Amino acid sequence: MSSENAPPLGQGLAQLAWRLSGRVVAGVGQVLLWVLTRIGRLLTPLAERIVARLYGRTARSGPQHDGRTRIQAAPNPDEYALAPLPRWIRAARDFAGSWWFAPLTGVALTLGAVAELYPHGLSPVSVAGGFAVATTLPLVWRREFLRPVAAVVLGAFAASLLSGQQLLVTAAFAALYTLYTLARHLDRQGAGVLGATTVCCVLVVYVAASGLNGVPIPAAVIAVLAAVGLGDARRVVETAERTEAAAQERNTETLTQLNAVQREQAVLRERARIARELHDVVAHSVSMIAVQAETAPYTMQNLSKEAAEGYQEIAQTAREALVEMRRLLGVLRADGKAQAETAPQPRLDRLPELIDRHRGAGGQADIAVHGDPRTLSATIELSAYRIVQEALTNARRHAPGANVHVDLAFLPDRLAVRIRDNGHGTAAQEAEVGHGLLGMRERATMLGGRFSAGPATEGGFVVEAELPFAHEETPRK
Repeated sequence: MSSENAPPLGQGLAQLAWRLSGRVVAGVGQVLLWVLTRIGRLLTPLAERIVARLYGRTARSGPQHDGRTRIQAAPNPDEYALAPLPRWIRAARDFAGSWWFAPLTGVALTLGAVAELYPHGLSPVSVAGGFAVATTLPLVWRREFLRPVAAVVLGAFAASLLSGQQLLVTAAFAALYTLYTLARHLDRQGAGVLGATTVCCVLVVYVAASGLNGVPIPAAVIAVLAAVGLGDARRVVETAERTEAAAQERNTETLTQLNAVQREQAVLRERARIARELHDVVAHSVSMIAVQAETAPYTMQNLSKEAAEGYQEIAQTAREALVEMRRLLGVLRADGKAQAETAPQPRLDRLPELIDRHRGAGGQADIAVHGDPRTLSATIELSAYRIVQEALTNARRHAPGANVHVDLAFLPDRLAVRIRDNGHGTAAQEAEVGHGLLGMRERATMLGGRFSAGPATEGGFVVEAELPFAHEETPRK
């Protein structure tokens, strides 16, 4: 840099002194921050103890085993309800919301105003005493008649100031509280008009009287604007809380309706699935009837013409029934996505294969059969198979690794199915969220049976179903 562009010596020294002073201030600030941080760390245990005493729980738990993570302690609802600070806050809210809050506080303010007269050598039976009572006592009825009460209180307070009476702290508080309460019940424009009008009145008092000579003008103006502003802010908060509560209620109602619709749709889908499966079972039986009726005239000798025509009518009716059943199945497949199942519908003799597949997927299961096993109708065996299949699926999903025990009991009038796993208790709640239990309940209800599912008394989750036999399936004695 050339000597022509160099700053003057005095300016260079000033810049250097500026930088040095800045570094000194920054250094002192860093030292103070370090000291305050250390003090804060030393006071942290004391603060946590105070919080624990007030709230009934610690703000944070101690460090974990790795010495790095600090987690939020889970609060105990009963302990929190009995803690001092929440109990005091709840008691204060209950007191403020009670009907006798306004009368009690109004009378207390009146007694305080009367008691404040004595240090100033004033008698309650005087003009000052009358203004003190008129400024405070009407607040007893402020909830029922807010605006008339506000007019009386503010008018009496202004009259006392204009007449040169002694300024009472209790009366001033009553006037400011009235402004706050009135602003809470006005809109934003009304609160602005109230604040501007009150400030003008305060200025008039300063000009025309000596009631506020001991109070600086900025302090009086700030007090008035703060009272009105706090009331308006409180109104905004209450409006927001009511709006949020209404929105929360609408959301809850919407979610409830949505869950109901989803459950209804799940039931309809499950019923359509059951109907498609039953279609295969019934279609097979009707097809056998048609085939037997068609072949009867060729396998039976000396068959009369009327009997042959009867068999032919049976075969034709069976074929027409199959056509109608296919049409009905097409209606159930309204979504157009369901595909016909080509595999035969499973029966109880395929339960060992189902147990083996469950074990192959990482589960543990065993099956026990009680009573006299016998062949039942395809509908009952299919429903029992599907119930066991869905229960095993739920066990793998909600209680992986749990041991599942399947019991089949052939009773004289019904088939009892019981599936229990020894997983965690939360599996019950998680399983209820899905639609598997709805399908199992529909299958049991379709046959006029009984179904139940829930946490087992000995732990885990249990599914029980009873499928009654038809009259023809009940064994004869």
